[in-house]
Amino acid sequence: MAKILVVDDESAVRNLFKEMFQESNHEFFEAENGVEAGDVIDKNDIDLLVTDLVMPDKSGLELIMDIVENNPDLPIIAISGGGGITGRFDYLPIAQLIGAKRIINKPFKIDEVRGIVNELLA
Repeated sequence: MAKILVVDDESAVRNLFKEMFQESNHEFFEAENGVEAGDVIDKNDIDLLVTDLVMPDKSGLELIMDIVENNPDLPIIAISGGGGITGRFDYLPIAQLIGAKRIINKPFKIDEVRGIVNELLA
């Protein structure tokens, strides 16, 4: 059983991940943005981070940079629908360049996510 943190400003996305991970008997943690995620990571021994990229207060890209600097062994999956302040922009390649192990476009397929999670936790 792994401890998985999902960071997304959309509660529906967090709830979808919560159901999926609890079905697999993983311990689920959630945060609405990168600031909350930092607090969760500081207080728990997280095994995997799944983060959206476009969020208020602290973006997923900023979170990934912090994780790579302070906790480089924590595997990261970046997810994004491509939104942003200036319109649609694909941040996923940037996330991968700065340290995300895998990237997933929204909308995603649950089986795709399960496969990537299993691969990274193996």
